[in-house]
Amino acid sequence: MTTFTSAHTVEEALRAMHDGARPIAGGSDLVVGARQGKAPLPDLMVGIDRLRELADIAEGADGSLRIGALVRHATIEADPVVTARFCALADGSALVGSPSTRNVGTLGGNVMNGSPAMDTGAPLVVLGAEVELRSTADARRIPVEALWVGPGKTAADAGELCVALHLPPPEAGSGSAYVRLEYRRAMEIAVVGAAAQVVLAGDGTVASCRIALAAVAPTIIRAEAAERAIAGSLPAPQALAAVAEAAGAAARPIDDLRGSADYRRHTVGVVARRAVEAAARRARGETVPVPANRARGIGLPYGGAA
Repeated sequence: MTTFTSAHTVEEALRAMHDGARPIAGGSDLVVGARQGKAPLPDLMVGIDRLRELADIAEGADGSLRIGALVRHATIEADPVVTARFCALADGSALVGSPSTRNVGTLGGNVMNGSPAMDTGAPLVVLGAEVELRSTADARRIPVEALWVGPGKTAADAGELCVALHLPPPEAGSGSAYVRLEYRRAMEIAVVGAAAQVVLAGDGTVASCRIALAAVAPTIIRAEAAERAIAGSLPAPQALAAVAEAAGAAARPIDDLRGSADYRRHTVGVVARRAVEAAARRARGETVPVPANRARGIGLPYGGAA
């Protein structure tokens, strides 16, 4: 039998977690997993959905962003600061599940679930996000990519609560985007996905680039060879083709019901190329609507051809 309590402060939640309770807010991953028989509900759960201090988006004086762990995906995809300067995260949040899921599911829950196919993970990686963890004894911040150590596994201790994600201010001349392959418009997890952040120099060449891949390895991974493939070049067809080839080579996918390893290895190169293209267009000041996945000439809707 599961015992449920509701916390009214972060300190109450941390004490309950210290005693063995698992936190729950939207519960979109936990409850679905239990219904599908993947894992039973924990014996002890503490509700954290009433902790309003974890449900805000705050912009720092330096242009950085703090997103509370309980901020809903629907809030993120519509937030004017996120959509203006942290576009990849808006793209990813706009693709999470269905509208009902996005209005219930939280960013912190998505991150702590540790799925390599999550739509917000690759954007957070390329944007240089850090996750803030708190326990009854300590608080720490770590790079978000250091949090994930395997499918559904994180480096957080059992008593640590994710309280916020911190994003540094984007560089001048930068743009970001997230693109995924999708077979249908809702209630789908990524078959493959890629996020990119591009910084353009004054002459239009790529000064720097960060690329992260989703659903092609045990955790979300950086594609550093793909980043190097376009650095110093114009985001033109030849350089973008090199990005696609290097991203495909970086992938370590598996075969499953949603796609073969070879199919994923090829298509992740395609979505990486398109994520870089969309990020570069945004860096030039062009309007690419959120989500970039469904912008004309960018996404791969309904499993479209590469």
